[in-house]
Amino acid sequence: MDEELLGIGAFAARARLSAKALRLYDRLGLLAPARVDEVTGYRFYRTSQVERARTVALLRQLDMPLARIAEVVDADDGAVAAGRLAAYWADVEARIAGQRTLAEYLRGRLSGRSSEMYGKFVVETVDVPRQVLITETRHTLADELPAWIGSALGRLEEAASVCGGVAGAPFVAYHSEVSTESDGPAEACVPVADEAAARAWAAAQGRARRTAVRVEPAQRLARTRITKAQVAHPQILAAFEAVEQWMAAEGLTAAGPCREVYFADWDAAGAEDPVCDVAFPVR
Repeated sequence: MDEELLGIGAFAARARLSAKALRLYDRLGLLAPARVDEVTGYRFYRTSQVERARTVALLRQLDMPLARIAEVVDADDGAVAAGRLAAYWADVEARIAGQRTLAEYLRGRLSGRSSEMYGKFVVETVDVPRQVLITETRHTLADELPAWIGSALGRLEEAASVCGGVAGAPFVAYHSEVSTESDGPAEACVPVADEAAARAWAAAQGRARRTAVRVEPAQRLARTRITKAQVAHPQILAAFEAVEQWMAAEGLTAAGPCREVYFADWDAAGAEDPVCDVAFPVR
């Protein structure tokens, strides 16, 4: 191309970046020099690359992952690039909103307002009959959990049609902690009416999604009912802790994994509609 080439120093000054930053961008595959001298290794850039260099630098100030920066600067047109930036920033704002809620929750715990928070939940016991469950188990972190719950319960509810039909409220059991650092596992469960058909279904699935059939005996649950808004992390942590505190006061101990029982139509429910029971099997 008949275009002016600039040495790395001149280009760095034009782009308002350091030579060190330009070498980093080259190493990361975000901004390659137009030419590299085979003898000296000296880098040369086209003047048309200045805008890309400045854009990469600005995107890095947003803490954007390198892969997503590449998606933005390599977009076919400005509208597509702007859309990819908007999608990234929506993710950032959602994460910050969750962190803000978590900070408020932790302030309550650290300032000794735990009892005040727990007092907002009404806890009771309920007897649940024996249930045949078709299940799907997965190791998952907290940020992946909501999407997996929806898809896993959807798959199991569809499978229930060949297992005698859904015979109770679907739920997710936690066999170990699920957080940003701990991956459970979690177990999606749908009660079904026909145990023999359920076992035939499970046998046909193989191990692709870690599906299984298990039978839970009749048991008593300690539970509190929460709204759709309260299901979000970390609000839901207060509900679990409220049930645990109530159990301790009543002299009850956990007899199985804690769970979230989804008894309402999630998509149709509003933010303040009750949709879920946070529960522990107790003895």
